[in-house]
Amino acid sequence: MPLLRTNTADKFIVDRRKTHRNSDVSRAVKHTRDRLSQRSGSPAFDRELLKLHARAIVTGASAIPLLVLVIAAAGLLGGMGGTILSWALITVACYTGIALFARNIDKADTARIELAATKRNFLILHSLSGLCWAYLASLGCGECQVEQFPVIKAVVLLLAMAATAIIASSLRGALVATFAAPVIVYGVVGARYWMPVEATMIGLLAISLPFFAYVAGHLNRSALMLLSFRREKDGLIAELETAKSMSDEARRRAEEANLAKSRFLASMSHELRTPLNAILGFSEVMSNEVLGQIQNTTYKEYARDIHDSGRHLLDLINEILDLSRIEAGRYQLNEEPVSLLDVVEECCHLMELRARNKDLRIVQQFEASLPRLFADERAIRQIALNLISNAVKFTPAGGEIVVKVGWTAGGGQYVSVADDGPGIPPDEIPVVLSAFGQGSIAIKSAEQGTGLGLPIVQGLLAMHGGEFQLNSKLREGTEAIAIFPRGRVMEDMPALPTLPLRAVASGGRRR
Repeated sequence: MPLLRTNTADKFIVDRRKTHRNSDVSRAVKHTRDRLSQRSGSPAFDRELLKLHARAIVTGASAIPLLVLVIAAAGLLGGMGGTILSWALITVACYTGIALFARNIDKADTARIELAATKRNFLILHSLSGLCWAYLASLGCGECQVEQFPVIKAVVLLLAMAATAIIASSLRGALVATFAAPVIVYGVVGARYWMPVEATMIGLLAISLPFFAYVAGHLNRSALMLLSFRREKDGLIAELETAKSMSDEARRRAEEANLAKSRFLASMSHELRTPLNAILGFSEVMSNEVLGQIQNTTYKEYARDIHDSGRHLLDLINEILDLSRIEAGRYQLNEEPVSLLDVVEECCHLMELRARNKDLRIVQQFEASLPRLFADERAIRQIALNLISNAVKFTPAGGEIVVKVGWTAGGGQYVSVADDGPGIPPDEIPVVLSAFGQGSIAIKSAEQGTGLGLPIVQGLLAMHGGEFQLNSKLREGTEAIAIFPRGRVMEDMPALPTLPLRAVASGGRRR
């Protein structure tokens, strides 16, 4: 017979239908890992440098053509005629081609840029623009009768060289590819006359080209360093995004696990307590021989053992439920004025019989006339009972338990329970304070326990804004201190002075 499945939401411990969350997290993690896989020195950096070079050319596309037009206008005024005009048109056309190609590269996706082909095309275009500058260097000016025309050409070449070094610094070799030919042509043309001024300008251009190449290389390294820093920043952001995605996924799983735990406790609380009540009731009837005497004494002992085991299981369920409510923030405090002395004294009386059965002595050291606390009486009683019962369990026969109630140095109130039991090693104190945790020596020598008493005490004190301290020395004893803050202490208000009735009546008539 096939199993029947229900679609009720309460039956789902974990909702497997929300798969989009897992897919989103997987895509985010994959995307960030792909970004992290790109490191400095990879082709991605060269592509980004090409993008920077293309963006710089597009941004400064009008700088060098404007210089060319100014030179052409000056040449026309100087009487050079159509020669300078044709040079200007050819040069502007070359730089327009470079700008159009750079614009296409700037708009293209970085990952789709063909590295070798794009770099080769850029160098070819820069070389063509260099031929235009070489044509300018070869021009003469016999008609304009300007004596310093070679100096003017050298100054123009220096200006164009400086502008190119700044604009084209992201592409290595672009400056040399552009101005190697113009410098050579200028030197060849000037060597025919070999005038002192021309020789000086040839030397200046020969020195300026490697200098500006060095400046362009330095700018290129700076751009590469900035890209490296940006990649490291992107890597850190990617790692943070990955960690956030993983933490979100972990939080989602924790929320689902917490929901499953809450539903389990809500359902199992009723499912376990119902048969436990029957077990406890019937075993108590059998052990007390309510319906008749049991002839076999072994059966009577079995019934008593069943009753004790059921009581222990019921206590365990109650403590687990209390701890889960505290952790979930659903433990409601019924705050009212409570006398800490009275509650602790009552708890000592409740544990007195159990202590006597183990030949233990409970010593009470209470300060007199403590004001009331604004707290939950049930929670304070549970804190005191847990601490005293722990001391009774872990103290060997013939020992002594000291219970103190008094003031703290900060104006609050405290409850201290000290015993002379086996103690706790320092490295096991965090284990003891965790849920279901017990010390190694205590496990061997103590009665059966659940290990939830101290976590419940910590949770209840935290809800009251208090503090819990556990001080212990191996084989010397343990002291547990529950501290309530000063804000929980209610100050006694002085009584208002009472006036005689006659005085009050006379005062009322005067008014």
